[in-house]
Amino acid sequence: MPPPLPEAPLVAHIVFRFDYGGLENGIVNLVNHMPADRYRHAVVALEGIGVEFARRVQRPDVELLTINKRPGKDPASYRSLWRTLRRLRPAIVHTRNLGTLDMQLAAAAAGVRCRIHGEHGWSLTDPQGLDPRNLRLRRLLRPLPQAYVAMSRDIARWLERSVGVPSGRVRQLYSGVDSERFRPEGPGPADLPWCGAEQGGDAAPVVLGTVGRLDPIKNQAGLLRAFRAILDRHPEWRPRLRLIIAGDGPLRGELAALARELDLEGSVWFPGARGDVAELMRAMHVFVLPSINEGISNTILEAMATGLPVVARRTGGNPELVVEGVTGALCDPNDAGGLQAALESYVAQPSLRESHGRAARERVTAHFSLEAMVGRYAALYDELLGRTAAT
Repeated sequence: MPPPLPEAPLVAHIVFRFDYGGLENGIVNLVNHMPADRYRHAVVALEGIGVEFARRVQRPDVELLTINKRPGKDPASYRSLWRTLRRLRPAIVHTRNLGTLDMQLAAAAAGVRCRIHGEHGWSLTDPQGLDPRNLRLRRLLRPLPQAYVAMSRDIARWLERSVGVPSGRVRQLYSGVDSERFRPEGPGPADLPWCGAEQGGDAAPVVLGTVGRLDPIKNQAGLLRAFRAILDRHPEWRPRLRLIIAGDGPLRGELAALARELDLEGSVWFPGARGDVAELMRAMHVFVLPSINEGISNTILEAMATGLPVVARRTGGNPELVVEGVTGALCDPNDAGGLQAALESYVAQPSLRESHGRAARERVTAHFSLEAMVGRYAALYDELLGRTAAT
């Protein structure tokens, strides 16, 4: 009888909160699609796990845990994570973003020799990653991770120049998208509120849309104001131009109040956090990402896979995804009217929407597949553990 196969190494993914968001979507895709005999996974959230979101994890062997960290500085959270890691005994700990970087200390104390830290994006309080206090912390903890994963070339440069991470310890790995789930063909959302949304002709709605956490860095308020300006400039579009702002977060109430203040209630839909984002995107004609700054946006990739042209700011990793004039439009962050003008062009020109949408899907399938992303992460884990794919 042959000896049993060795158990696949365990990767413990440490996140601040495991709930709807681009970072969390990336982890779900990685966990669900990496071969089970290559790596096992556990997800440890510091502050909590969204029950509905957790159902997206399809592998039954993935343990989802939270250490219930209290708000602010919580010294007990380091001991809680230390205990959790001592029980799990992972081969790799993979922290993500500033909120979990200090947990590298607990991982080192727990004896985890292979430690990785990923940088995915930015916050409104530090949109360029240059806050002196945050930089001091990052530089202080810089020796702990054996490797840093940067979601974009922009973030990789920042890690090297501003944080001082040696280039040999930085890996730039793009996210990937499930182009079978996110595709142009298929049903839209069952609860789409606008009648005639699937009908043709000049009276059919033109739907602009965005998906993301309702947070100041995402700048959905700026999108609402641009939408209002478009309707003021083109009042004839009012009967058919619509906007979807999907997601949840701290600004949901404020954004709904702003839509009422701008007299947009009949034209804007806030569907909340959704488990049917692919269907929701199929109800859109143009995807908009008005963020002040971004790493590599999973939602841009999902929209491109759905065959949508993308309008975004020329910031962060956005220019690495959107080819201006081919798959979408990039707006100067300092040009208040740039977002409005780009959206007007797509509303006015259906042929432009269609041609850029086709090119967007072709770009995703060629360069940003889910299989390629999973392979890149598996290769990184193999390299750091000194493994080969066959072992």
